[in-house]
Amino acid sequence: MKKLLKLIVFLIALAIVFTIYLKLGKSIKTPSIREENKIVAYISPISIDYLRSLNIQSDSVKIEEELSNGSNYKRYIASYLSEGNKVYGLLTLPLTEIPKGGFPAIVFNHGYIPPSQYVTTQSYVSYVDYLARNGFVVFKIDYRGNGNSEGDASGSYFSSAYTIDAINALKALQKFDQVNPNRIGMWGHSMAGNVVLRAMLVSKDIKAGVIWSGAVYSYKDFVTYKINDSNYAHKPFETKEGTAQKDRETSSEIQKIRNDSQTIDFNNSFWSSISLTKNIKYLTSPLQIHQATDDPVVNIGYSRDLVRVLKDNDKNYEFYEYSGGGHNINSPYFETAMERTVKFFMDKL
Repeated sequence: MKKLLKLIVFLIALAIVFTIYLKLGKSIKTPSIREENKIVAYISPISIDYLRSLNIQSDSVKIEEELSNGSNYKRYIASYLSEGNKVYGLLTLPLTEIPKGGFPAIVFNHGYIPPSQYVTTQSYVSYVDYLARNGFVVFKIDYRGNGNSEGDASGSYFSSAYTIDAINALKALQKFDQVNPNRIGMWGHSMAGNVVLRAMLVSKDIKAGVIWSGAVYSYKDFVTYKINDSNYAHKPFETKEGTAQKDRETSSEIQKIRNDSQTIDFNNSFWSSISLTKNIKYLTSPLQIHQATDDPVVNIGYSRDLVRVLKDNDKNYEFYEYSGGGHNINSPYFETAMERTVKFFMDKL
């Protein structure tokens, strides 16, 4: 009798366990062999695909302060929002009558200047003036953490922050009533060459891009050419509060390029995902590139290698080398480069 009782208890317990298993089975999916063996790709927050997955939006540009007029244009301190940060910039508006649909506009991206020393109304004065005198709305943005802008300065090469700031500036201009939302381009110098091309791979709303003395399109090139100026050399790694530092795997890879770059496989998924040249398929708008062969900061190899990739992929581009002018393409080369820049924007926007 005792054996029979134990058997009955065992069977009841077994029935209870089986019932629980069936109920749990409906809510917990047992991985199949296919799912267990599936390789889930790591997506870095500084990768092109990650940036393309974001819904980057901003409210319209806001006028903060009116400045003295330029020769044929108004000047303002203006602001916009980028990921919750209030970012400032210098905004110019032509004094002429607004054309049907609005003025063509250029988001102007400056090169590296120590963020704490940056002043909205200073630097690139002649560049902005040349573009503004030719009828463009120009918005020279400060980036987050630069000057009085909110947020943390983080650089471009190993953080998505400045790229997002540039695209948000474009989105803000699209909602500004004096700008034609379908005629906006980008200009960038030095570090901002990376910003401009990266932004163009992310947003089709950028109808044309111009890069002067740009750097870092392939991180293999970054190791090959580096940045030559002694005052600039460490700046690409300024990512204390940048996206890269908030992601351990990305941060780990960046430490490799800083400390042991010779062992890096630049064809692996991480480095391929953040390389601009390996994602050049996303480029749909025309690009114009300028650089001096005597540039002491950014090696001409950066531009030449980029052009090689553009050519191999049948992209719409123009490339101009100058025998002098240095990193800023100074006079007498400046005037020629600016004439070509203006014509390009007039033709493409």
